[in-house]
Amino acid sequence: MKKKVLAVFMALVFALSFTAACGSQQDSTTKASEASTAETKESAATAESTKESDTTTPEEKSTEAETSSETEPASEEKTTEAETSSETEPASEETTTESEEASSDAPADTTDINIGVLKGPTGMGAIKLMDDSENGVYPNYHFTLTPEVTDIVARLSNGDLNIGALPTNVAANLYNKTSGNVEIIAINCLGVLYILENGDSVKTVEDLKGRTLYCNGQGSNPEFMINYVLRQHGLEPGKDVDVKFEDASVISQKMISGEIDLCMLPVPAVTTIMLKNQDVKKALDMTKEYADAANNGSVLTMGCLAARKDFIEAHPEAVDEFLKVYAESVDAVLADVDASAELIAKYEITGNAQIAKLAIPDASIVCITGDQLKPALEGYFQVLYDADPASVGGTLPGDDFYYVSEK
Repeated sequence: MKKKVLAVFMALVFALSFTAACGSQQDSTTKASEASTAETKESAATAESTKESDTTTPEEKSTEAETSSETEPASEEKTTEAETSSETEPASEETTTESEEASSDAPADTTDINIGVLKGPTGMGAIKLMDDSENGVYPNYHFTLTPEVTDIVARLSNGDLNIGALPTNVAANLYNKTSGNVEIIAINCLGVLYILENGDSVKTVEDLKGRTLYCNGQGSNPEFMINYVLRQHGLEPGKDVDVKFEDASVISQKMISGEIDLCMLPVPAVTTIMLKNQDVKKALDMTKEYADAANNGSVLTMGCLAARKDFIEAHPEAVDEFLKVYAESVDAVLADVDASAELIAKYEITGNAQIAKLAIPDASIVCITGDQLKPALEGYFQVLYDADPASVGGTLPGDDFYYVSEK
């Protein structure tokens, strides 16, 4: 009996244990199922969210981007730092600027150039450049200073000189004689001629009638200009006025000593005579007398720089560079008369600095180039040609006589 009761009891216990185990397994399965379901719902929600974000309008995306950029200042700070860094590092830019300035100061072309300059206004305008050349600033410029026009004509003709200072009409003659192998590259002085009198009797051109007038420059501007002015006033050279030609230095000595009382000479000879003989005075300014006689707007353009055409064609940049620094020399001479006078005396263009200082204002020193050349010269050449075709070489120069840079 006890055994039956024990067996029933054991069977009951077993049944209860089995039932508990099944319930626990079911709960676990349910929880797992619920968790899986939750994950599935969450994934679906995420996918839906993603889909919604993909369908955001361009305006909404733009707004989001702006909002994002406003909430990310780090990038701006880095940019600001970079800009600040570039602002606080000027050394590199300054170095570059200094390098560029140094480069611009250097001559653009260092071709050797042989230049002939006359003692007188043409030499006065070039004096700063001559001195710079001698001091090594322009070692490729080689100057020859001479009182004789014929010396420069000969050396420019045979090629010893590449550039020479000449009376304008002599340059026109040389153009014709060389079949166009000479060009004017600059006008370097205007009218510098004066009639001087040791006395007080000459007030007009007509007052020269019956007198003897000493001049320099036979065969060049002074001769043709005085003949033209005399004829415009009804006076025939050699008949009404005895015009005698001698070297300027000889005439100067005769005027200073009082041996002669009337002459026509250029500056600075005029200045020297008046300084050494105070009885001598300017009677007539021939620049004004020419302008009145011509009455066509032309200007008395007496001096120029001429260059060989073959040299210009071979070295156009060298010619342009030379004209640039020559113009700077003219500006320097006119800007600082005292310093320029010392240099003019140093190179013996005048007897001393005092004479040079007084002469510079009357020397009509200029540097006219390019498109201004032909208008400044053609009227004067026409006057010379009409008076005597031989004065410009028989024919008027062509357009190729006037150098204009191709830059």
